[in-house]
Amino acid sequence: MSEHYEPQTKGLYRSRQGIIFGVCQGVADYLDVSVFWTRAIAVLLFFFTGIWPILGLYILAALLMKPAPVVPFRSAEDAEFYNSYTSSRSMALQRLKRTFDNLDRRIQRIESIVTARDYDWERRLRE
Repeated sequence: MSEHYEPQTKGLYRSRQGIIFGVCQGVADYLDVSVFWTRAIAVLLFFFTGIWPILGLYILAALLMKPAPVVPFRSAEDAEFYNSYTSSRSMALQRLKRTFDNLDRRIQRIESIVTARDYDWERRLRE
């Protein structure tokens, strides 16, 4: 159980440890290259192409890239839930609501059994 689920393909995520939005760190992690070189190339592109075109692309990348998960995925279901949450928050909220509604129904069923008049507390406590 201590092993973590490794997705089949690495995703392109914004890093949470990045300096400015985590875009360069995320790209470096995805391409498995040094963050220094990724940032150096980004700075060179800023100066050689003019600041505004690359700055616009950088901000667009920051808006489109999903943030990296805080906790490593333990299963394929965790990965699917995270991707659905970051893609469609309303769908993820509906899924959470269904889960908690199911839990609420189970708790209500347990409460109705335990609080029933014919539940034998004396016998249960003696066991």
